[in-house]
Order: sequence, then structure tokens, then C-alpha cells
Amino acid sequence: MELLDKAKNYVTEKVANAPKPEASITDVDFTRVSRAGAEYLAKVSVKNPYGTPIPICEIKYSLKSADREIASGTIPDPGSLKANDTTMLDVSVKVAYSILVNLGRDIGADWDIDYQLDISLIIDLPVFGNFTIPLSQKGEFKLPTLSDMFA
Repeated sequence: MELLDKAKNYVTEKVANAPKPEASITDVDFTRVSRAGAEYLAKVSVKNPYGTPIPICEIKYSLKSADREIASGTIPDPGSLKANDTTMLDVSVKVAYSILVNLGRDIGADWDIDYQLDISLIIDLPVFGNFTIPLSQKGEFKLPTLSDMFA
């Protein structure tokens, strides 16, 4: 029994100390206005320490402002992480006009809103199975103005 416990501890220690992919949100910017609302683009940098590509199962996101969720969604099967490299992922976030109008009433003259963007990057690691990398960023961006709509 003692040998079995030692083997379990060894495997647990090796798994806990194994390198895992690391990610960060590098940028969040307004991209365009469409008929449905405004679009923002989050750039996510993911470093893969393995010599083989890793499939990304899905990306989930939630954009909040003033403790209210203003956009959320899922991007299914967005591709794979490059082997031994950094992969840049684009996460497009769409905010409906009705929500923008309500935010516009709350923010006043500067048209800046504070936001929190939460992203869950779910990847399929061999041996480990599905592995979630949680990301969060707080910041400020401008709401689109009339000139943005006609540019």
C-alpha cells in the first residue's frame, strides 16, 4: 500500500508541476458600429509550452459595466494553439444598441465607461483533459459617437 501511495504522490507532483499554457488579454478596442450595435475586439495572447498544437474547445466571454452584464457569448472551436509558440486570438464582443443607450444615460458627457471583461479559454490538454484558463481585465473605453456611426 505504501508503494501505491508513493506512486500516486509522484504522479500528482509531476502533473502539478507540468508546464501549462499561459494567456493574457493584451488589448480591448472599439472596432466598428453595425446595425445591431457596437463591436469591441479583445486581443488574447496564449503561450503554448508544448511541442504539439493544442486544440481550443471554446472561448466564453462576459463584458460587464456598472456591475451589469452588457454582453456575453461563446466562440465554439476557434482553432488551435501553435506548438512552442504564442498564438494571438481575436475575441469579438458585440454590444446591442439598447444597452449602449442605457449606458449613455448613466455616464454623462465624457462617453467613457468602465468595464470588466472576463474570458474563459477552454483548451484540450492531453492527459489533463479540458483545462480552463480564466482571464479578466478591467479598463475604460469610449462609447461610439454619431461620428463613429457615419465614418
